[in-house]
Amino acid sequence: MKRTRWARWRVVLSVVLLAGLMDLVFRPDFLQFVYPIYYQPIIEHEATAANVDPMLVAAITRVESHFREDDISHAGAVGLMQLLPGTASWIAVQIGMPQPTAIQLAQPSINIRFGTWYISYLLKMFHGRLPEAIAAYNAGPNRVSGWLQSNVWSGDEVSIEDIPVLETRHFVARVLYTYRLFHQLYE
Repeated sequence: MKRTRWARWRVVLSVVLLAGLMDLVFRPDFLQFVYPIYYQPIIEHEATAANVDPMLVAAITRVESHFREDDISHAGAVGLMQLLPGTASWIAVQIGMPQPTAIQLAQPSINIRFGTWYISYLLKMFHGRLPEAIAAYNAGPNRVSGWLQSNVWSGDEVSIEDIPVLETRHFVARVLYTYRLFHQLYE
């Protein structure tokens, strides 16, 4: 009889603890703690200047570097938004700024300015189609244009699995997921 009572209490206690844990985990403030947006004032400023959704900039930054400004990829991409020095040099010419040094490119204000401008450029190039622009941010616009022209990928979100480069396929899926999550948590 005592064992049966104790077993019931354990079940009740387990259910109460599980309910409390679930309440905590699904609270927006807890999820904001788990998915913070660092550099938010810079992101918002540059996104407004470039006419880009700040949540998209934040999502790309999170996926690229997890907001680590000193991050350098195996390919040599630098900073929060993981810009290749060659791409950054091209962007500098486009926006009329001096070519940044590697140290300058790693600075959050410059890195986010350049990366946000590049997102805006890609969105215009791909006529506002988000999956295509995100793929181009990762794989390059010429490569993505080639996939679209040769019907390798339709450019639609539902056909992300058709992207022939695994890294880009995962990048697009992760950015879109994070973008939607940030909208839910921060708006």
